[in-house]
Order: sequence, then structure tokens, then C-alpha cells
Amino acid sequence: MSTKLLVKGGVAVTMDQKRRVIHDAGIAIEDGKIISVGRSDDVKGFGADEVIDARGCIVMPGLICSHTHLYGIALRGSGLNIKPPSDFLQILQRVWWPADEALTNEDAYATALAAGVESLLNGTTCYADTYSAPNAIEGSLDRIAKASNEVGIRGIISFEATERRSKKEGTRGLQENLRFIARKDKGRVMGMISLHASFTVSDDLIARGAEASRKNGVPLTIHVSEGPNDGYHNMERYGKRSVERLHDQGLLSSRSVLAHCVHLDEREVGLVSKSSASIAHNPMSNMLNAVGAAPLLEMVDQGVNVGLGNDGYVFDMFENMRAAYLLQRVARRNPNRPSPEQVVEMCTVNAARAYGLSSLGSLSKGKRADVIVVRPSFLATPYSGSVYGYIVNGVRGPDVRDVMVDGELVVRNKKATRIDVEKSEAKVLKTMGKLWGRLGSSPHDAVEPLNQGQERR
Repeated sequence: MSTKLLVKGGVAVTMDQKRRVIHDAGIAIEDGKIISVGRSDDVKGFGADEVIDARGCIVMPGLICSHTHLYGIALRGSGLNIKPPSDFLQILQRVWWPADEALTNEDAYATALAAGVESLLNGTTCYADTYSAPNAIEGSLDRIAKASNEVGIRGIISFEATERRSKKEGTRGLQENLRFIARKDKGRVMGMISLHASFTVSDDLIARGAEASRKNGVPLTIHVSEGPNDGYHNMERYGKRSVERLHDQGLLSSRSVLAHCVHLDEREVGLVSKSSASIAHNPMSNMLNAVGAAPLLEMVDQGVNVGLGNDGYVFDMFENMRAAYLLQRVARRNPNRPSPEQVVEMCTVNAARAYGLSSLGSLSKGKRADVIVVRPSFLATPYSGSVYGYIVNGVRGPDVRDVMVDGELVVRNKKATRIDVEKSEAKVLKTMGKLWGRLGSSPHDAVEPLNQGQERR
């Protein structure tokens, strides 16, 4: 049965090729696709099954997170009994790698459920996730896919192949990606190839990962020069900088998404640009881990396609947009760059391009109807100035009112429609309590699930 929706009356930030901003917009949706974008008067004859009143709202494409670790939500607020790390490598060694080793497939499902709900409520309709659990590799992606499909969000998911413990483990990680990619019924989820970082993988695994990406026509993602250790490792072992080594191993292509890239020099940025690879910028995580500010402006100036990620830290992409906007300004002491429009592009059209998602990223005729309706809690100024400036400086995740994926209202009036959030919270908290126990962090003070009917925001 055909389903017709009409989103009417808002300010549409289309992100189409002309970057049209349409006041009193009308967006007609049928069978999960956008069939018309224009003024409200242009769609008067459209016989909608439901009309969504967007007056006073911003209507824009669903946000796309270019890089995340859904399981990162598991350590929010945890008090691990460890010696405080002094640099990024110690953060990996003392926090994340032990956590990875404690994860089970039950944790994969629970964290994907929690992060999926939070992302969707905050306006993210698609994310690119990499998962790491060296003691529970096989079948982990099925559990993440299950949670994502239950929530109704899109996902590009992968297992992070690494040889930090053994070459066999790296092969198993790559095989998990290939197994999931070959799976037929994946719902709104697709697979990709993921390698951890060049300092934990051999030339052989890099080459095999690149070949798997080419053969299967899927994206490949890898962490690159997040901290200085990556560059030191490659110079010491191979006499090359990180991107140079990846280039020489045939990894760089239009299917490649390099996460972080904080410590690239000008030549490396040039290699990324010439290869048509993309970069996933993660400013909030970079600040948290004290690794520095990426050369974002140089990337943009050299024509690199830059998407925006959260790295599993804050699952509100509006906050991540604001961080990208502010961090470069303070790092460069330049109050004019990047522009708000460039930052919004990173969460929409650029992210879609990075992962080959030609049917997403803008409100354009023929594209999938991934649409969000945003209403600030108090509208203090009109959108008639710079709506991009309003989005970057004034919008928060909790301002998202409605979310559509494939034209399905998966969030209506700030409530998820596919799942019972309170029951999901209870299930997730029970699983996280077990994980925290294994990690040596007492879960006794964990927040209890909200009572039925309790205010959420």
C-alpha cells in the first residue's frame, strides 16, 4: 500500500546542488522517497495520508555520522580502577583495549541499541560504526544490525580488524566483515571493511582489506594519525608517514574513509585529495583525548571531502558540528573559518559522498526520505538571516521533534515509535552492569530506568 507524507510550512535546508533554502516549504514523500521539494503552494494537489505541520521549524536531511563506535556509550560515567593515562597510546592501552577484550555479543547488541536510540532522538538517521571485541568476533555484527533495525536507524557497520595481539585475530576480524557483507537480509544496515590503525596492522592485512573493499564494492575505514604515535610507528618501521604507507599499499581510493587525520602534513593531505579518499573529522573526541586539532582548513582547501563523526563520544551531531566550528577558530585564531554552511555539509552531503550513499544527504527529488524536523525550545530570532548559522550556533539534539527514515516516522514528537525506550533502558542497564563488573567498575550507582511517564528531557 502506498504511503504518502507531506511535510509542510517549515524552512527547508535542502543541501541540494544549489543549496536552496526554501521558506514555507512543501516536501512530498511517497513510498519512502522524496517526490517533490518546493513551496507549500507547489504541492497543494498532493493527496497525503498525513500532513506534518512544520511551521516554525527547520526541515533538513537526516544527519549522517561519518565515524562512530557505538559501544563507546558503555563507558559513559564509568569509574575504572586504572592509573590515569598520560597520552593517547596509554588511553588505548589502559581504557579501550581492556574494555574491548571484555565485550560480548550481548554487549554489542545493548550498546548498539542505546547509541542507536540516542542518535535517532538527536536527529542522526545513519551512522558508520566500527566495533572491536577480540574475544567475541564472530556474529557480533549480526547483533549490532539487529539493534539498529529494531530502532529503525540506518547503519554502515564493521568489525575493526587488528593484529595487535596476533595475525590470526586480524584475519578473523576481516572475515567477520566479509561474512556480514555477504549476508542477504540486512534491513537498513550495510557492511564495510574496517582496519584499526596502521600501527596495529601489517602491510599484508592492509593490502587484503583494500582488495576486499574493491572486490565487494564497499567502503573501507581506518584510523589514521589520531595521535602522534601512528606517525612515529610508520617512520620507524617503514620510513614513511602514515598516509604514504597506506597509499603505497593501495588502500587510498574513493571508497576509503580515513578517521581523524589529526597529524597529517601538507603532502599527506595532498595524497588523500588526489586519491579521492574522504576524511572523518572527530573534533570532540580529539579534544577529549588531547591529541590536537586536525588541519581541517588545509583539507578543505585541497579539495578533500570531509565528513563529521563523533567517535563514540557524544551522540548529538549538532554538538559535534558546533565543536568542529569552534575548534578550528580557536586553534587558528581565525573567526571566519570554517563557515556554518561548510560544517552542515560535513554532516549531510559530504558524509553521504564519503560512503557512496548517493540516495542520501539532501532533500532532493528521487532521494530516500531521511528527513528531520527541528524546533528550538524557544525561537528567539527568525531563520531569515543565516539558517546555517542558526543550526550550528543554536540547535541541540533535543530540539529534534520528528525523524523520518525511508519516509517512516521513527521519532514523532520526540518519542521513538519502534521501541519502548523505558524497557530498552532497563535491558541495557542490566547488561552494562555485568560489563562494568568484569571491568572492575562497580555499577551500584548506575542511574535507574525512568519510571513510566517520567519526563525525559
